Amino acid sequence: MRTHVITGAGSGIGTAVAERLAERGDELWLLARDAGRARELAARFPSAKTLVGDLAEPERLSWAFGHQSLPDRIDSLLHIAGVVELGEVGELTPRVWQQQLAANLVAPAELTRLLLPQLRVSQGHVLFVNSGAGLRANARWGAYAASKHGLKALADALRWEESGNGVRVTSVYPGRTATPMQAKVHQQEGKEYDPERWITPESVATTILTALDLPRGAEVTDLSVRPQG
Repeated sequence: MRTHVITGAGSGIGTAVAERLAERGDELWLLARDAGRARELAARFPSAKTLVGDLAEPERLSWAFGHQSLPDRIDSLLHIAGVVELGEVGELTPRVWQQQLAANLVAPAELTRLLLPQLRVSQGHVLFVNSGAGLRANARWGAYAASKHGLKALADALRWEESGNGVRVTSVYPGRTATPMQAKVHQQEGKEYDPERWITPESVATTILTALDLPRGAEVTDLSVRPQG
C-alpha cells in the first residue's frame, strides 16, 4: 500500500485518479480548500484522510499544515487542481493574473516544499498535471499558459534538485479533457461544449498511474496526452 497526497480530487481528473488509487487499496490524503469541502471529500472517499489548505492562498499553507497531522511518508504528491480564466493580455487585470499564478504555480511550489521531507523518506514521486498550454500559448490563454509554463519550469528544476534524493518528477500535459473546467472554458470561448469530443478523465488517470507505477530506476519526465483523431 502506498500513500498519496492529491489536490483536485473533487472533480474531473483528480476524482478519476483518487477513485483508481482507492480501488486498489492505497492510502489517500486529499487536500480540500476548507472544512466544508473536506467533509464532502470524506463522504465521497470514506477510506481517505483529508487536509485543509486553500491553494488560492499559498502563503497560508504552512500555517494551515502546522495545525494538522501530516503523513509520516508520502509515496506520491499529485498536483491536479487548477483554475482557468481566459482573456486577452490587453484586458486581464493583475487580480486575474495573481489568481491563476497563485493556484496553478505558487501553491504547487509551496505544497511541494512543505512535503519534501516525507517524499525524500520514501524516495517518492511528484507529479504535476500540466496542460497543453504549458507547452504553447494561444490567444486569450496568456495568464493560464504563463502559469503552466512556470509549472513546467518548476518540475524541471525540482527534478534536477531532487534526483540525488531518489525523488522522481513527472509532468503530464493533457489536451482538452471532458471536465467541469473544460465546460467553463467553452462557455468563456462562446462555444458549444460536447464532452464526447475530448479525452476522458479516466484516460488521463491511466496515464498518471502508468507514470507512478513505473519500476524504480526509470522515470517518465514529460508525457503529452491528446484527443485521438
